[in-house]
Amino acid sequence: MSKIVVCRCEDVTLADLEHSVARGYHDIEEVKRYTGFGTGPCQGKECVAVVACALARLTGAAPATVPPFTSRPPLAPTPLRWFVRDPAAHRFADDRGDDADDGAAPATDEEA
Repeated sequence: MSKIVVCRCEDVTLADLEHSVARGYHDIEEVKRYTGFGTGPCQGKECVAVVACALARLTGAAPATVPPFTSRPPLAPTPLRWFVRDPAAHRFADDRGDDADDGAAPATDEEA
């Protein structure tokens, strides 16, 4: 049995959409949060129209009434070391030139 993929980036299928609607998620934002569609590298550019049409069919709504979801891309890439609480993880940052992007790393507990 083949599956119908509606979001290639996150491998979301039509069956996943049907399951989310059966669980009571009818809004495109709710379905996005439940299935993860639109959160991959394309940020929904490839799948939002397909998902909106499928969601309209599954809920009985007109396709034109299904609004697009709200895109929330990061404002800027976040260096991974900012999530590390170990000060030793920051010791080589200047040698690699990682701090040239916007300044200093977040304050540690000792600096605060």
